[in-house]
Amino acid sequence: MPRFEEWHSPIAGISRKIFRPGQSIMSMMLTLDSGSIGPAHSHPHEQLTFVISGKIAMTMNGETTIVSAGEQIHVPGDAVHEVKALENTVMIENFTPLREDLLATITE
Repeated sequence: MPRFEEWHSPIAGISRKIFRPGQSIMSMMLTLDSGSIGPAHSHPHEQLTFVISGKIAMTMNGETTIVSAGEQIHVPGDAVHEVKALENTVMIENFTPLREDLLATITE
């Protein structure tokens, strides 16, 4: 099991580093190889995704939005969403409240 701020790859072509959380907000950095897909899912947490470099296609509730470097997209709680990397991409995702499911994958 990875520790906070260590890279690990939950899906082929996608790596993430989960940062130590605050009391009700958390973030992680992700790298996505061009063509990789984060499969459709939902969670009750509100999410902000900021693309540092590259470009993604975020499909949310059946509508696709292209998000490029320097842009951010909001994912409301319970929205079904999927991401596809259109280029090699680096991004930051922020969640509130804490994603206990993600934190459970980390050891101290």
